[in-house]
Amino acid sequence: MNKVKYFLEWQMFGVCTAIGAQMGIATAIIRRYFIYLSFITMGSPVIMYLFVAFWMNVKRYVFTSSRNPLKY
Repeated sequence: MNKVKYFLEWQMFGVCTAIGAQMGIATAIIRRYFIYLSFITMGSPVIMYLFVAFWMNVKRYVFTSSRNPLKY
């Protein structure tokens, strides 16, 4: 079970980790509440999770791009 846990933690998008780092909350607590909310609301936080993951990927691409207009 630990292999699956570590694989998912390292291979997923890192949304919970980024939120935890920014807010100063433990990542495990954020993941736990995300799971609870997913069960209560029939999976609607999954859409929010995917949106935030997409936004983080785009943000990372824009800030590391060599043609970044924000660097000029």
